[in-house]
Amino acid sequence: MRIGLACPYTWDVPGGVQVHVADLAETLIALGHDVSVITPADDEDNLPPYAVHAGRAMPVPYNGSVARLLMGPVSASRVRRWLRDGDFDVLHAHEPTAPSVSLLACLLGDGPIVATFHTSNPRSKILTAAGGALRPALEKVRARIAVSEAARRTIVEHLGGDAVLIPNGVSVGTFAGAIPLPGHPAEGRTVGFLGRTDEPRKGLEVLLGALPALVGRVPDARLLVAGPGDAEEIREQVPPGLTDRVELLGRLSVADKPRFFRSCDIYCAPNTGQESFGIVLLEAMAAGTPVVASDIDAFRRVLDDGRSGRLFSVSDEQALADALAELLRAPAARAALAAAGRRTAAGYDWPTVARRVVGVYEMVAGDSRVSVAAADASS
Repeated sequence: MRIGLACPYTWDVPGGVQVHVADLAETLIALGHDVSVITPADDEDNLPPYAVHAGRAMPVPYNGSVARLLMGPVSASRVRRWLRDGDFDVLHAHEPTAPSVSLLACLLGDGPIVATFHTSNPRSKILTAAGGALRPALEKVRARIAVSEAARRTIVEHLGGDAVLIPNGVSVGTFAGAIPLPGHPAEGRTVGFLGRTDEPRKGLEVLLGALPALVGRVPDARLLVAGPGDAEEIREQVPPGLTDRVELLGRLSVADKPRFFRSCDIYCAPNTGQESFGIVLLEAMAAGTPVVASDIDAFRRVLDDGRSGRLFSVSDEQALADALAELLRAPAARAALAAAGRRTAAGYDWPTVARRVVGVYEMVAGDSRVSVAAADASS
Protein backbone atom coordinates (compact mmCIF):
# COMPACT_ATOMS: atom_id res chain seq x y z
CA MET A 1 0.00 0.00 0.00
CA ARG A 2 0.98 3.64 -0.44
CA ILE A 3 0.60 5.16 3.02
CA GLY A 4 0.84 8.81 4.07
CA LEU A 5 1.57 9.47 7.74
CA ALA A 6 1.04 12.95 9.21
CA CYS A 7 3.04 13.80 12.35
CA PRO A 8 1.95 16.97 14.21
CA TYR A 9 5.03 17.55 16.37
CA THR A 10 8.59 18.59 15.55
CA TRP A 11 10.49 15.54 14.32
CA ASP A 12 13.87 16.43 15.78
CA VAL A 13 12.56 17.30 19.26
CA PRO A 14 12.17 14.17 21.42
CA GLY A 15 8.60 13.06 22.02
CA GLY A 16 6.48 9.93 22.19
CA VAL A 17 4.32 10.71 19.15
CA GLN A 18 7.35 11.40 16.96
CA VAL A 19 8.97 8.12 18.05
CA HIS A 20 5.71 6.26 17.41
CA VAL A 21 5.37 7.67 13.88
CA ALA A 22 9.03 6.97 13.03
CA ASP A 23 8.89 3.39 14.30
CA LEU A 24 5.58 2.74 12.55
CA ALA A 25 6.91 4.18 9.27
CA GLU A 26 10.08 2.10 9.37
CA THR A 27 8.20 -1.06 10.29
CA LEU A 28 5.69 -0.55 7.48
CA ILE A 29 8.55 -0.01 5.02
CA ALA A 30 10.20 -3.22 6.27
CA LEU A 31 6.87 -5.01 5.68
CA GLY A 32 6.94 -3.88 2.02
CA HIS A 33 4.72 -0.79 2.06
CA ASP A 34 5.50 2.55 0.41
CA VAL A 35 5.45 5.21 3.15
CA SER A 36 5.79 8.99 3.27
CA VAL A 37 5.67 11.11 6.44
CA ILE A 38 4.96 14.84 6.55
CA THR A 39 6.15 16.59 9.71
CA PRO A 40 7.47 19.83 11.14
CA ALA A 41 11.23 19.92 11.78
CA ASP A 42 13.69 22.42 13.18
CA ASP A 43 16.33 21.24 10.72
CA GLU A 44 15.26 19.65 7.45
CA ASP A 45 18.60 17.84 7.26
CA ASN A 46 17.56 15.78 10.30
CA LEU A 47 14.70 14.16 8.41
CA PRO A 48 14.96 10.58 7.14
CA PRO A 49 14.55 9.88 3.39
CA TYR A 50 10.88 8.97 3.75
CA ALA A 51 9.91 12.28 5.45
CA VAL A 52 8.76 15.59 3.94
CA HIS A 53 9.35 18.93 5.68
CA ALA A 54 6.19 20.88 6.56
CA GLY A 55 8.03 23.84 8.10
CA ARG A 56 9.23 25.01 11.51
CA ALA A 57 6.80 24.75 14.41
CA MET A 58 6.16 27.04 17.37
CA PRO A 59 6.31 25.85 21.03
CA VAL A 60 2.87 25.86 22.67
CA PRO A 61 1.85 24.66 26.18
CA TYR A 62 -0.29 21.55 25.69
CA ASN A 63 -1.56 18.83 28.09
CA GLY A 64 0.94 19.59 30.85
CA SER A 65 3.85 19.69 28.44
CA VAL A 66 5.16 21.87 25.61
CA ALA A 67 4.27 20.81 22.07
CA ARG A 68 5.69 22.38 18.92
CA LEU A 69 2.76 22.96 16.58
CA LEU A 70 2.44 24.24 13.02
CA MET A 71 -0.40 25.96 11.16
CA GLY A 72 -0.61 28.66 8.49
CA PRO A 73 -0.74 29.13 4.71
CA VAL A 74 2.82 27.97 3.98
CA SER A 75 2.42 24.70 5.85
CA ALA A 76 -1.06 24.22 4.34
CA SER A 77 0.43 24.60 0.86
CA ARG A 78 3.08 21.98 1.65
CA VAL A 79 0.50 19.56 3.04
CA ARG A 80 -1.71 20.07 -0.03
CA ARG A 81 1.21 19.37 -2.37
CA TRP A 82 2.17 16.27 -0.35
CA LEU A 83 -1.37 14.92 -0.60
CA ARG A 84 -1.53 15.63 -4.34
CA ASP A 85 1.84 14.07 -5.13
CA GLY A 86 1.50 11.14 -2.73
CA ASP A 87 -1.41 9.33 -4.43
CA PHE A 88 -1.91 7.48 -1.14
CA ASP A 89 -4.14 4.49 -0.56
CA VAL A 90 -4.55 5.66 3.04
CA LEU A 91 -3.85 8.86 4.97
CA HIS A 92 -2.98 8.19 8.61
CA ALA A 93 -3.12 11.35 10.76
CA HIS A 94 -1.67 11.26 14.26
CA GLU A 95 -3.17 13.46 16.99
CA PRO A 96 -5.46 15.35 14.58
CA THR A 97 -6.95 17.48 17.36
CA ALA A 98 -3.67 19.38 17.79
CA PRO A 99 -3.45 22.56 15.66
CA SER A 100 -0.75 21.28 13.37
CA VAL A 101 0.06 19.17 10.32
CA SER A 102 -2.29 16.27 11.04
CA LEU A 103 -5.30 18.56 11.39
CA LEU A 104 -4.33 20.30 8.14
CA ALA A 105 -4.06 16.93 6.39
CA CYS A 106 -7.58 15.98 7.51
CA LEU A 107 -9.01 19.36 6.50
CA LEU A 108 -7.32 19.35 3.09
CA GLY A 109 -7.66 15.66 2.24
CA ASP A 110 -10.50 13.39 1.15
CA GLY A 111 -10.82 9.64 0.90
CA PRO A 112 -9.58 6.82 3.17
CA ILE A 113 -8.42 8.60 6.34
CA VAL A 114 -7.38 6.93 9.61
CA ALA A 115 -6.58 8.88 12.79
CA THR A 116 -4.61 7.81 15.85
CA PHE A 117 -5.21 9.55 19.17
CA HIS A 118 -2.37 9.51 21.68
CA THR A 119 -3.40 12.02 24.35
CA SER A 120 -5.05 11.23 27.67
CA ASN A 121 -6.71 14.34 29.08
CA PRO A 122 -10.09 13.59 30.68
CA ARG A 123 -10.72 17.22 31.68
CA SER A 124 -9.51 19.02 28.59
CA LYS A 125 -11.15 22.45 28.33
CA ILE A 126 -9.43 22.92 24.97
CA LEU A 127 -11.01 19.81 23.43
CA THR A 128 -14.39 20.67 24.90
CA ALA A 129 -14.29 24.18 23.46
CA ALA A 130 -12.82 23.12 20.12
CA GLY A 131 -15.14 20.19 19.46
CA GLY A 132 -17.31 22.10 16.99
CA ALA A 133 -14.37 23.60 15.14
CA LEU A 134 -12.74 20.20 14.78
CA ARG A 135 -15.86 18.47 13.49
CA PRO A 136 -15.32 19.19 9.73
CA ALA A 137 -11.92 17.51 9.90
CA LEU A 138 -12.88 14.62 12.18
CA GLU A 139 -16.01 13.77 10.18
CA LYS A 140 -13.72 12.76 7.31
CA VAL A 141 -11.98 10.14 9.45
CA ARG A 142 -13.19 6.66 8.52
CA ALA A 143 -11.47 4.81 11.39
CA ARG A 144 -10.09 5.91 14.74
CA ILE A 145 -7.28 4.26 16.69
CA ALA A 146 -6.49 4.95 20.36
CA VAL A 147 -3.12 3.90 21.78
CA SER A 148 -4.57 3.26 25.23
CA GLU A 149 -7.83 2.95 27.11
CA ALA A 150 -7.15 6.40 28.62
CA ALA A 151 -6.81 7.91 25.14
CA ARG A 152 -9.98 6.11 24.03
CA ARG A 153 -11.91 7.59 26.97
CA THR A 154 -10.70 11.06 26.02
CA ILE A 155 -12.11 10.55 22.51
CA VAL A 156 -15.46 9.28 23.80
CA GLU A 157 -15.90 12.04 26.37
CA HIS A 158 -14.81 14.99 24.24
CA LEU A 159 -15.35 14.05 20.59
CA GLY A 160 -18.08 11.41 20.61
CA GLY A 161 -17.83 8.07 18.85
CA ASP A 162 -15.30 5.40 19.68
CA ALA A 163 -11.96 3.97 18.56
CA VAL A 164 -10.22 0.63 18.13
CA LEU A 165 -7.50 0.10 20.73
CA ILE A 166 -4.05 -0.57 19.23
CA PRO A 167 -1.17 0.14 21.63
CA ASN A 168 2.16 1.77 20.97
CA GLY A 169 4.87 -0.56 19.76
CA VAL A 170 8.48 -1.07 20.80
CA SER A 171 11.45 -2.27 18.74
CA VAL A 172 12.20 -5.18 21.02
CA GLY A 173 15.35 -6.29 19.21
CA THR A 174 16.94 -2.85 19.42
CA PHE A 175 16.57 -2.69 23.20
CA ALA A 176 17.24 -6.35 23.96
CA GLY A 177 20.59 -6.27 22.15
CA ALA A 178 21.93 -3.09 23.74
CA ILE A 179 25.05 -2.84 25.89
CA PRO A 180 25.52 -0.41 28.81
CA LEU A 181 26.80 3.12 28.31
CA PRO A 182 30.61 3.42 28.58
CA GLY A 183 31.63 3.65 32.22
CA HIS A 184 28.11 2.91 33.45
CA PRO A 185 27.71 -0.81 34.06
CA ALA A 186 24.69 -1.96 36.03
CA GLU A 187 26.14 -3.09 39.35
CA GLY A 188 23.11 -3.68 41.52
CA ARG A 189 22.74 -0.12 42.87
CA THR A 190 21.64 2.15 40.00
CA VAL A 191 18.13 3.57 39.57
CA GLY A 192 17.44 5.27 36.25
CA PHE A 193 15.10 8.12 35.30
CA LEU A 194 14.45 9.25 31.70
CA GLY A 195 12.26 12.21 30.78
CA ARG A 196 12.00 15.97 30.63
CA THR A 197 13.38 17.05 33.98
CA ASP A 198 11.52 20.38 33.84
CA GLU A 199 8.04 18.82 33.50
CA PRO A 200 6.54 18.27 36.97
CA ARG A 201 4.25 15.48 35.73
CA LYS A 202 7.31 13.33 34.91
CA GLY A 203 7.89 13.07 38.66
CA LEU A 204 11.64 13.63 39.06
CA GLU A 205 10.91 15.70 42.17
CA VAL A 206 9.20 12.65 43.71
CA LEU A 207 12.19 10.43 42.97
CA LEU A 208 14.64 12.95 44.41
CA GLY A 209 12.43 13.26 47.48
CA ALA A 210 12.66 9.47 47.96
CA LEU A 211 16.45 9.49 47.74
CA PRO A 212 17.28 10.04 51.47
CA ALA A 213 15.11 7.11 52.56
CA LEU A 214 16.52 4.96 49.77
CA VAL A 215 20.13 5.70 50.71
CA GLY A 216 19.24 5.02 54.34
CA ARG A 217 18.41 1.43 53.35
CA VAL A 218 20.83 0.97 50.43
CA PRO A 219 23.90 3.10 51.29
CA ASP A 220 25.53 2.84 47.87
CA ALA A 221 22.36 3.56 45.85
CA ARG A 222 22.67 6.12 43.06
CA LEU A 223 20.45 7.81 40.47
CA LEU A 224 21.23 8.06 36.75
CA VAL A 225 19.11 10.88 35.29
CA ALA A 226 18.70 11.42 31.53
CA GLY A 227 16.62 13.89 29.58
CA PRO A 228 16.51 17.56 28.59
CA GLY A 229 16.34 20.23 31.28
CA ASP A 230 18.42 22.66 33.31
CA ALA A 231 21.16 20.76 35.18
CA GLU A 232 21.61 23.46 37.81
CA GLU A 233 17.90 23.47 38.63
CA ILE A 234 18.02 19.69 39.10
CA ARG A 235 21.04 19.90 41.41
CA GLU A 236 19.22 22.46 43.54
CA GLN A 237 16.45 19.90 44.09
CA VAL A 238 18.82 17.15 45.27
CA PRO A 239 18.57 16.67 49.05
CA PRO A 240 21.57 18.03 51.00
CA GLY A 241 24.58 15.76 51.14
CA LEU A 242 23.43 13.52 48.29
CA THR A 243 24.62 15.38 45.19
CA ASP A 244 27.32 12.77 44.64
CA ARG A 245 24.56 10.12 44.33
CA VAL A 246 22.94 11.79 41.30
CA GLU A 247 24.56 11.77 37.86
CA LEU A 248 23.03 13.87 35.10
CA LEU A 249 23.48 12.65 31.52
CA GLY A 250 21.41 15.33 29.76
CA ARG A 251 19.58 14.55 26.53
CA LEU A 252 20.32 11.12 25.08
CA SER A 253 20.74 10.29 21.41
CA VAL A 254 18.40 7.72 19.89
CA ALA A 255 21.27 5.23 19.84
CA ASP A 256 22.12 5.77 23.52
CA LYS A 257 18.57 5.35 24.82
CA PRO A 258 18.63 1.51 24.82
CA ARG A 259 22.12 1.62 26.35
CA PHE A 260 20.83 3.85 29.13
CA PHE A 261 18.31 1.21 30.20
CA ARG A 262 21.04 -1.43 30.20
CA SER A 263 23.05 0.79 32.57
CA CYS A 264 20.23 0.75 35.15
CA ASP A 265 19.43 -1.99 37.64
CA ILE A 266 15.92 -0.53 38.00
CA TYR A 267 14.08 1.91 35.78
CA CYS A 268 11.85 4.29 37.75
CA ALA A 269 8.84 6.09 36.26
CA PRO A 270 7.49 8.33 39.06
CA ASN A 271 5.06 10.21 36.79
CA THR A 272 2.17 11.97 38.52
CA GLY A 273 -0.46 11.71 35.75
CA GLN A 274 -1.62 12.72 32.25
CA GLU A 275 0.13 9.75 30.61
CA SER A 276 -1.91 7.93 27.99
CA PHE A 277 0.30 4.86 27.63
CA GLY A 278 3.83 4.27 28.93
CA ILE A 279 6.09 3.42 26.01
CA VAL A 280 9.17 4.13 28.12
CA LEU A 281 8.16 1.26 30.42
CA LEU A 282 8.05 -1.12 27.47
CA GLU A 283 11.45 0.09 26.29
CA ALA A 284 12.96 -0.58 29.70
CA MET A 285 11.33 -4.01 29.89
CA ALA A 286 12.51 -4.88 26.38
CA ALA A 287 16.05 -4.04 27.53
CA GLY A 288 15.65 -6.45 30.44
CA THR A 289 15.49 -3.74 33.11
CA PRO A 290 12.91 -4.21 35.89
CA VAL A 291 10.47 -1.31 36.32
CA VAL A 292 9.12 0.54 39.33
CA ALA A 293 6.34 2.94 38.31
CA SER A 294 3.65 5.11 39.83
CA ASP A 295 0.23 3.50 40.00
CA ILE A 296 -1.49 5.58 37.33
CA ASP A 297 -4.00 3.94 35.01
CA ALA A 298 -1.81 3.90 31.88
CA PHE A 299 1.17 2.37 33.69
CA ARG A 300 -0.95 -0.17 35.54
CA ARG A 301 -2.27 -1.49 32.24
CA VAL A 302 1.18 -1.75 30.63
CA LEU A 303 2.55 -3.49 33.73
CA ASP A 304 -0.37 -5.94 33.85
CA ASP A 305 -1.59 -4.74 37.27
CA GLY A 306 1.88 -5.11 38.77
CA ARG A 307 2.73 -8.55 37.43
CA SER A 308 5.32 -7.16 34.98
CA GLY A 309 6.63 -4.32 37.17
CA ARG A 310 6.34 -2.90 40.66
CA LEU A 311 3.72 -0.18 41.28
CA PHE A 312 3.72 2.42 44.07
CA SER A 313 1.17 5.05 45.15
CA VAL A 314 1.38 8.23 43.10
CA SER A 315 3.68 10.89 44.64
CA ASP A 316 4.31 8.73 47.74
CA GLU A 317 8.05 9.20 48.30
CA GLN A 318 8.27 6.69 51.14
CA ALA A 319 6.45 4.00 49.16
CA LEU A 320 8.78 4.64 46.24
CA ALA A 321 11.88 4.41 48.46
CA ASP A 322 10.59 1.14 49.94
CA ALA A 323 9.94 -0.41 46.52
CA LEU A 324 13.34 0.61 45.14
CA ALA A 325 15.25 -0.53 48.25
CA GLU A 326 13.49 -3.88 48.32
CA LEU A 327 14.42 -4.62 44.70
CA LEU A 328 17.98 -3.31 44.91
CA ARG A 329 18.57 -5.67 47.84
CA ALA A 330 17.01 -8.68 46.06
CA PRO A 331 18.81 -9.72 42.83
CA ALA A 332 16.56 -12.76 42.37
CA ALA A 333 13.42 -10.62 42.57
CA ARG A 334 14.89 -8.20 40.02
CA ALA A 335 15.69 -11.07 37.67
CA ALA A 336 12.16 -12.47 37.97
CA LEU A 337 10.62 -9.06 37.31
CA ALA A 338 12.94 -8.50 34.33
CA ALA A 339 11.87 -11.84 32.82
CA ALA A 340 8.20 -10.97 33.25
CA GLY A 341 8.85 -7.59 31.66
CA ARG A 342 10.54 -9.14 28.62
CA ARG A 343 7.52 -11.40 28.06
CA THR A 344 5.17 -8.42 28.24
CA ALA A 345 7.30 -6.29 25.90
CA ALA A 346 7.38 -9.09 23.31
CA GLY A 347 3.62 -8.67 22.81
CA TYR A 348 4.18 -5.03 21.78
CA ASP A 349 6.92 -5.69 19.22
CA TRP A 350 6.43 -3.31 16.29
CA PRO A 351 5.84 -5.90 13.52
CA THR A 352 2.95 -7.31 15.57
CA VAL A 353 1.47 -3.87 16.24
CA ALA A 354 1.98 -2.64 12.66
CA ARG A 355 0.08 -5.59 11.20
CA ARG A 356 -2.91 -4.62 13.33
CA VAL A 357 -2.67 -1.06 12.01
CA VAL A 358 -2.54 -2.38 8.43
CA GLY A 359 -5.71 -4.29 9.19
CA VAL A 360 -7.41 -0.95 9.89
CA TYR A 361 -6.01 0.46 6.64
CA GLU A 362 -7.43 -2.45 4.68
CA MET A 363 -10.80 -1.95 6.33
CA VAL A 364 -11.13 1.68 5.14
CA ALA A 365 -9.30 1.52 1.81
CA GLY A 366 -11.30 0.77 -1.30
CA ASP A 367 -11.49 1.81 -4.93
CA SER A 368 -10.94 5.49 -4.07
CA ARG A 369 -7.57 6.93 -3.10
CA VAL A 370 -6.62 9.89 -0.96
CA SER A 371 -7.08 13.17 -2.81
CA VAL A 372 -7.06 16.88 -2.15
CA ALA A 373 -10.51 18.02 -1.03
CA ALA A 374 -12.56 19.52 -3.88
CA ALA A 375 -12.69 22.98 -2.27
CA ASP A 376 -8.87 23.06 -2.17
CA ALA A 377 -7.99 21.22 -5.37
CA SER A 378 -7.41 24.40 -7.34
CA SER A 379 -5.27 26.08 -4.66
